[in-house]
Amino acid sequence: MIRRLARRAVLPLTAPIGSVRQVSSQQPHVVLTYDDGPQPGATERVLESLADSGCTATFFVLVNRARKHPALLREVQAAGHEIALHGVDHVRLTTLAPQQVRLRTADGKHRLEDLLGTEVHWFRPPYGAQKPSTYAAIRAAGMESVVWDVAAFDWEERPAAVLAERTLAEVHSGSVVLMHDGYAGPEDGVDDGPAPTFDRGELARLVCAGLAERGLTGVSLRDALAHGKTVKRAWFRA
Repeated sequence: MIRRLARRAVLPLTAPIGSVRQVSSQQPHVVLTYDDGPQPGATERVLESLADSGCTATFFVLVNRARKHPALLREVQAAGHEIALHGVDHVRLTTLAPQQVRLRTADGKHRLEDLLGTEVHWFRPPYGAQKPSTYAAIRAAGMESVVWDVAAFDWEERPAAVLAERTLAEVHSGSVVLMHDGYAGPEDGVDDGPAPTFDRGELARLVCAGLAERGLTGVSLRDALAHGKTVKRAWFRA
């Protein structure tokens, strides 16, 4: 009880400097976000489903993958989606020294901007792992930290329909939904086991259809903020 009361007292004070977790808007918008791409064979399927559904999304990309698949990165951009930074690779930043985090974050931003030809505003730390020093590095690089309030748990080996049902049960207007168009592996500096085999394009289709049935629209963070404002909360986890 004491911890809960303390959290309620602290959160309003930290909100102005917190991480983006939701969007406040009069529009029935849900922010769709995708991590760990671009990944050939999966990103294209997600893009196709989003286009068919009339949804947009923010793609948090890994720089090393973006450099390896620049045509696919340009395809995401040309389709009208927003591109943001997820890291140079997928190494958990909370395991690194603060100076190294600052250098990697700033370097990743510059390298991604060189690929895109536009400024990058948002950063999502791999695994959502963030310490105060990690947050400070993101802000020092001129970006804002973006996390989520609904996760699709699409790193699990489950049917797309099950993952969509779980996601839609939690979603509401203003939610920021975490999904993936890729799956980080050894090439990204991590080993989280074998990638799930479900169709990520099918999951995108089911989520967008379910949102429409609820009178909601999936949009990128950029598109949501054309009609609303960010809701920030303190977010620190190892």
